[in-house]
Amino acid sequence: MNVKKRFTFSNSENPLPLYIESIGYNPQELDFHRPEGYPYYHWLQTIKGEGLIELQNQTFSLPVGKGILLTPYTPHAYYSDHQAGGLWQTYYITFTGAAIDPILNSLDMNYSAFYEETNQIAFSDHVEKMLLKLEQNAAPHHIAHEISSDLYQFLVYLKKYGQMNDKLSILQSYEKIRSIVEWLEQVYHEDIGLLEISDKAQVSAQHLNTMFHDTFGISPYSFLVQLRIREAKRILITNPDLSLKQIAKQVGFNGLSHFVTTFKKREGITPTTYRNLHQ
Repeated sequence: MNVKKRFTFSNSENPLPLYIESIGYNPQELDFHRPEGYPYYHWLQTIKGEGLIELQNQTFSLPVGKGILLTPYTPHAYYSDHQAGGLWQTYYITFTGAAIDPILNSLDMNYSAFYEETNQIAFSDHVEKMLLKLEQNAAPHHIAHEISSDLYQFLVYLKKYGQMNDKLSILQSYEKIRSIVEWLEQVYHEDIGLLEISDKAQVSAQHLNTMFHDTFGISPYSFLVQLRIREAKRILITNPDLSLKQIAKQVGFNGLSHFVTTFKKREGITPTTYRNLHQ
């Protein structure tokens, strides 16, 4: 198996208590540096080779049979362990939902942590089951409810049979700005800036900057731009007929030139190149 697999779903398509945002297989996992974290819960596991993950100024290994569950907006980076040799192959799931916090709280899993397979659970079996269903269905989005049920079952089995190691504390600084982050998730496409964000947070712009730097190491406006870029990347892949100008407007950029320049500065390639690479 050496063909990349990826399925994505949007919020509007799946207003479920628990749903998958993306799921896939990477035959050659890329290097990622996410100082602002990822906006959804993120499961990542190794199926071949070995990866390294940087969290809270520490480096952890992710060999075969080990996975990590990351909470939203946890700053991290991961990349292949080149000294281990060979390609780093992974499965991943990103997920959220209207009832995600109550579900994970009830399972006592609402924190970042590493998990290892035991004789009673093989992580790959659960992910492969979901991927196989999606591959065999001509309209994967039509079985979103079923896949969400499979995800819930996986989380229950992970809690019951997986061996948890290296529990990582949730950053207290994130809790202070959680409501603002959730608000930005809803309004990132609107014409807003630092002034509107600080007004919403009911703190000074200077204090808001400090709070975001303490949590993500970036400014609130940079965080807003990151949300826009993230959504633009999703649309570039899932809506190939939309023009760059339409996408720029849809995610909140004031003009095509600003969008292309910002995208290239942050991603290292143009939006068109990004779209072509993922076709």
